[in-house]
Amino acid sequence: MARLFVTVAALVAACATVNAFQVPRMSLDKYRSELAETAKKIASPGKGILAVDESTKTIGKRLQSIGVENTEANRQAYRGLLFTTPKLGDFISGAILYEETLFQNNVDGTPFVKNLASVGVIPGIKVDMGLSPLPGGHPVETWCTGLDGLVERAQKYYAQGARFAKWRAVLQITSDGAPSELSIQENAWGLARYARAVQEGGLVPIVEPEILMDGDHNIDTTARVQERVLAAVYKALSDNGVFLEGSLLKPSMTLPGADCGESVTPEKIAEYTVRTLERHVPSSVPGVMFLSGGMSEEEASINLNALNKRERKGPWSLSFSYGRALQQSCLKAWMGKTENVPAARTALMARAQANSEANLGKYVAGSQPSADETLFVKGYKY
Repeated sequence: MARLFVTVAALVAACATVNAFQVPRMSLDKYRSELAETAKKIASPGKGILAVDESTKTIGKRLQSIGVENTEANRQAYRGLLFTTPKLGDFISGAILYEETLFQNNVDGTPFVKNLASVGVIPGIKVDMGLSPLPGGHPVETWCTGLDGLVERAQKYYAQGARFAKWRAVLQITSDGAPSELSIQENAWGLARYARAVQEGGLVPIVEPEILMDGDHNIDTTARVQERVLAAVYKALSDNGVFLEGSLLKPSMTLPGADCGESVTPEKIAEYTVRTLERHVPSSVPGVMFLSGGMSEEEASINLNALNKRERKGPWSLSFSYGRALQQSCLKAWMGKTENVPAARTALMARAQANSEANLGKYVAGSQPSADETLFVKGYKY
């Protein structure tokens, strides 16, 4: 009888294993070709992403820095300035929007998504709902919220004109053990669940596992952590059936911590960053769109240029998805005044052109005006 029980139990376990791999997934066939086409367009040579997905609270801090009140009218005026900049699409392929912005109109009543389309820029949308403390993790560790109802939200955003999405997971390096394996696995799985969900709604997922610059760790430590993180992320993406040709990666460059005394050249940053990508990012991913992560406008361009001058095995476009590193000079030139709009647009286009040239490995340091101050903010939150 015991022998029979063992045999039956083994059969049940075997059947359960087989069934686990035979459960049909929702099909991506409806959007597959469009997802691949959109991802490829966003990663076009000489182009990158303008990240304008700051929360109402965060953009309020930006406006406050130039003495402008955080009202819907002022947010609308600033975004309208950006999205109606002539020839913006020469250097910018996509713009990540906050939900308010996706459904917002310009002062003349034209939807912002139409403004962007008219200058050749693809609208995208930030879909995560922010960070929460990670139960069981290190005190600095977080996980990202917003998976509930995400397929339905993606469908709504698609109907409004969005064609890609972004979800920001955040990891931090500390001297006492962060990021933990729990944090890495939880954030990788969350990114993968998000990516699959928005693809089912027709949106290209930008996968963003940001490693904060906070800390005094050296560049070797950053590289080791990045390798662990990217390995976990692409394992999770595979487990969830994410269509990689219709996705993009938005990582940090490999940099030492902001409080580290180590001085590193752009060439060393490029060496470490490219090595990590070659080890862990599949060739089917069309583009790697780096975040600026607190680098100054000029640093972000110089380091991106160094990445593209370095020989590499991977076929991906190495480009930019910058927020502060594209907007700082523009914001300062504007100062909330209508008469300053032309100067603000000139500043925006100067940094957009600088990063376009950097994507092609042709940027000459200092050839475009920039705000030279650091943009690093400790524990930065959107």
